[in-house]
Amino acid sequence: MQYRRSNTKGGTYFFTVNLANRSQTLLVDNYHLLKEAIRIVKQRHPFHIDAMVVLPDHLHTIWTLPVDDADFSKRWGLIKSGFSRKLPKNELRSKSRQSKAERGIWQRRFWEHQIRNQQDYNQHIDYIHYNPVKHGYVSKPSNWPQSSIHKFIQNAVINNDWGANEQPVFNSAIVE
Repeated sequence: MQYRRSNTKGGTYFFTVNLANRSQTLLVDNYHLLKEAIRIVKQRHPFHIDAMVVLPDHLHTIWTLPVDDADFSKRWGLIKSGFSRKLPKNELRSKSRQSKAERGIWQRRFWEHQIRNQQDYNQHIDYIHYNPVKHGYVSKPSNWPQSSIHKFIQNAVINNDWGANEQPVFNSAIVE
């Protein structure tokens, strides 16, 4: 099946990528492997990570692609496969995945949204940084270690207590 995806060269995109088994904690347990897979793909197929949070079973990120490139699907495929190859082969796999020689680590697809303007961009960054609080992992976003919020704090874009006392308001179109 062919999915309709945005293909704007040089576009900025928000992504949600999930593990197949949402009860696992593979992403934080193996965060170093995920970072390494991303680093390798970025070397071969450059892109900029504007913001990112990695939770136990899913991640959210905003990427900006090079001006002459719109192929985020290739990058996600390479990241997912690079990460998966480093893990032991002990996950349950459906017959469909077995017949296609696929691992059972990731959901096959991902959520993608093209960022349309500055307000959209800002709301998605806030959503990313607030996500660990939303899921009950921490009481304030800066307490979550696998988040780009620390760069935003370091660069004085926001303060260390951002999101601690009040939940940001999100556009209802931001989906997980």
